[in-house]
Amino acid sequence: MPAMTLNAIMSVYGSSFNQFIFVYFYTMAEELVLPDDAEEELLFEHHRIVADPGQSLLRIDKFLNDRLANVSRSKIQKGIDDGFVLVNDKPVKSNYKVHPNDVIVISFPEPPRDTDVVPENIPLNIVYEDDALLVINKPAGMVVHPAYQNWSGTLVNALAYHFQNLPQLAGNEGKPGLVHRIDKDTSGLLVIAKTEYAMTSLAKQFFDHSIERTYYALVWGIPDPPEGTINVHVGRSLKDRRVTVAFPEGNMGRHAITHYRLLKDLRYVSLIECKLETGRTHQIRAHMKYLGHPLFNDAMYGGDQIMKGTVFTKYRQFVDNCFKLIPRQALHAKTLGFIHPKTKTFMQFNSELPDDFTAVLEKWEKYVQHE
Repeated sequence: MPAMTLNAIMSVYGSSFNQFIFVYFYTMAEELVLPDDAEEELLFEHHRIVADPGQSLLRIDKFLNDRLANVSRSKIQKGIDDGFVLVNDKPVKSNYKVHPNDVIVISFPEPPRDTDVVPENIPLNIVYEDDALLVINKPAGMVVHPAYQNWSGTLVNALAYHFQNLPQLAGNEGKPGLVHRIDKDTSGLLVIAKTEYAMTSLAKQFFDHSIERTYYALVWGIPDPPEGTINVHVGRSLKDRRVTVAFPEGNMGRHAITHYRLLKDLRYVSLIECKLETGRTHQIRAHMKYLGHPLFNDAMYGGDQIMKGTVFTKYRQFVDNCFKLIPRQALHAKTLGFIHPKTKTFMQFNSELPDDFTAVLEKWEKYVQHE
């Protein structure tokens, strides 16, 4: 599968190659992150660099940017912020100055691995397709791209079977066609690039935050006010890298904005719409947890516990039955809108709620009606 060519990049960005590299990797660093579903926090060493005895003081992000091919400075900074870069066995900040003989180790939750993707005959629910792109409705339970503990059965394995020569950028091998991602247990819409130009154009739209994305979520409790904006930094937890947490002081993590709106008040839970202005890892899940309204049955963020209601056995049994209906976080990527790279027209796609989401929603509606 070919890496994106310089000609395709130039057709969108002119001669500003460095600008494209920054845009693409900034986008992919947020949308195509390390696996969310790893059960352990094992880290595997990918790079070990020993600074020269005569090394002059230099910021570590710049130091690594000079030594790691095909990796942008923004992606390096994110790795440092997430604690994947150690200097002399200790985590550092991006402004740390490298000293002579410093030992710098870069580790990730997945071991180094060949980036070749094995095609697999997995059916795809294609909502729309033309010669430039396709829009897919991903089912819950499908991992988007191969990663540690999920090397097969992914969306990318399916894409490799159904489509040949999907574009990918050098330095991001193993993720052909991908411009963004959603979590394994989140269902809904994804756009896939079929050409180099389409990938470049869509990546820029994600970087510019001009892509329109709405999600439906079932959350515990009733948000008050019923409509609002969450403008709170989020980032990897210092205690558990699998979890994203809010940093309301803004001194850690990354800028993140979620607009939410109450759609249905079900007394104990509520259906809300979330519009993403940024696309950080687990953004909606972390923001709603911060508001005190975790997603229903979101085990990673406490939503698999009864957060509102009585302590009576009958109610607990009802909630347990609801958990069984939707054994995942109740989150669905419902709409997706973007400017078509080729026609320059705005396109918007809408998807129906999956069966498990619909079933649990109907069960709660009946419960509050007959209570």
